[in-house]
Amino acid sequence: MRSDQPGLHPLLVLLLSPLAGALVTLSLAPYNFWPGGILSCALFAYLLSTCNPPRGFWRGWLFGLGLFGTGASWVYVSIHEHGNAGVPLAIFLTGLFCAGLALLPAVFAWLYVRFVRPLPGGMLVGFPMLWVLFEWLRSWFLTGFPWLFLGYAHIDTPIAGWAPIVGVYGLSLICALTGTCLFLAWRSRQGIALMTYAVIVATLWAGGGVLKPIQWVALASEKPLSVAIYQPNIPQEHKWEKSYYLPILHQLRGASMPLMGHDILVWPEAAIPNLYERARPFLDPIAARAREADTTLITGIPNRPEGDERYYNSITALGQGRGVYLKQRLVPFGEYVPLENYLRGLIEFFNLPMSFQSRGPADQPPLEVGTYRVAPSICYEVVYPDLVAAGARDADLLITISNDSWFGDSIGPLQHLQMAQMRALENGRYMIRGTNNGVSALIDHRGQVIKQSEQFVEAVLTGEVQPMLGKTPFGSFGSFPVIIICAMGLLLMWLMYLSFWRESE
Repeated sequence: MRSDQPGLHPLLVLLLSPLAGALVTLSLAPYNFWPGGILSCALFAYLLSTCNPPRGFWRGWLFGLGLFGTGASWVYVSIHEHGNAGVPLAIFLTGLFCAGLALLPAVFAWLYVRFVRPLPGGMLVGFPMLWVLFEWLRSWFLTGFPWLFLGYAHIDTPIAGWAPIVGVYGLSLICALTGTCLFLAWRSRQGIALMTYAVIVATLWAGGGVLKPIQWVALASEKPLSVAIYQPNIPQEHKWEKSYYLPILHQLRGASMPLMGHDILVWPEAAIPNLYERARPFLDPIAARAREADTTLITGIPNRPEGDERYYNSITALGQGRGVYLKQRLVPFGEYVPLENYLRGLIEFFNLPMSFQSRGPADQPPLEVGTYRVAPSICYEVVYPDLVAAGARDADLLITISNDSWFGDSIGPLQHLQMAQMRALENGRYMIRGTNNGVSALIDHRGQVIKQSEQFVEAVLTGEVQPMLGKTPFGSFGSFPVIIICAMGLLLMWLMYLSFWRESE
């Protein structure tokens, strides 16, 4: 087998493709080497610059293997440690998961080489536009896996100024376009071309810097709300054991009583391992105490609403607060089992606690905290940009609760926190993040962490958040404008190509 690039050995291609994918992971939390994503796009564009479509597919698959093998391998923890699968089986299932996800970059690479690369501007803007469309596809295809997007690396870079306008997909577009400019500048090495690419990159990055200080939203009140987050650090292996139920309740009550008096008290996802109706004898006295102290208790708890035989993962506001939210986006295998008739009971991983959940309805109202409205999301839901934006439009604050125990001591919880930061920045809303074992955090409307807890410890995190008024452009329109621009841009390039081809006949 020969290499398509002169002087580049096939074994080097085999090495560079997964390396390019791994650079994306390096750009994200906890490593935060943000140039990695840009270098990844530059290297990937280089690897696809002269190959044919079949080789492009192969290189794209290797790229995806490097991306998901390094960035999403934390699923091994869920399968092995909490699903009790043996090491060989857990490695096999994790590898199968990553290899399956890698098919999406493979299809991207084939389409790019076959249809986009030959177009006018295909190598410059076609690559980043198609990249963004595939990130968007990954957010909903087969329920979606919107993880490891390029844009998440840029919470603290100048282009973060674009986030309240274009969201994470827009940042991914800028990041990928910067990468293609870098590759084309290296390849051409000519004065005019170099100047053109430099102007494009400088305009995007300087524009972000100019936009960054803009205040898209305003304070709803001069007085902030005081918040206490209780992080119980209950071991996952004990959480659903009957013998631990009463000790868990005792722990929650004992830790929370001194925190009454804060405006908001937060317990994490499924803090009480029982259905809401069954836990009422425990919750009602605590809710009464919260009302007396002018406190809203917000907690995660499984729910089966009256007259409904289905089970839901939910979050509810008690005391001075009101409202129940039923989770809409469920985690495959963790909260429901695809192909349940075939997989349920096959191995313990396909029969995890809480894996019998149903989806909540769309357009649920926000929770109420006194006179303020709070848009909730549960765990995995915070990684869906448009789902959070839809809730934020009618809310003054954001809250997300999670049980990141499923990730173990991996990079997963820190990636999860980074995505919550992006949701706060996109929507111009403070974010309260409560977890079972970390990282719990208070995040301001610019996506900056005000305070955060340590991991794997019982902790109380206290601080203040500000309800906000108004909407960012992204909060109003979501990802729709960026996706349409990318799709229409590719269509326009294709029409230009067809017109030129017909005229040349």
